[in-house]
Amino acid sequence: MNIGVDIEEIEKFAECMKDKKYLERIFSDEEISYSISRKNSLQHLAARFAAKEAVWKALSSKNKKFMITDISIKNNKVGKPNVYIKNKRYKKIDISLSHTSKYVVAFAIVF
Repeated sequence: MNIGVDIEEIEKFAECMKDKKYLERIFSDEEISYSISRKNSLQHLAARFAAKEAVWKALSSKNKKFMITDISIKNNKVGKPNVYIKNKRYKKIDISLSHTSKYVVAFAIVF
């Protein structure tokens, strides 16, 4: 079992939201659409970034060679975030996201 964690400052993503090319390099179309459709879009974007970082850190310790852009976070029907790598659901990773008004944090556990 491996664990990854990441914390991000939400306001850091305010500038990112203005740069469409940056968004498209880091996030999938689905992640962008989901985040900007939400009331607190910066919070959702930051949470997805933190989750991708946490997953990448957990996988790196297993010598898995993934880039952060290979990882995407998609919510299931009840809203639980799931990890996809190269558009395939990765069931051996569990993630948890949390936030305050200023920060988001993500934990990833790889079984």
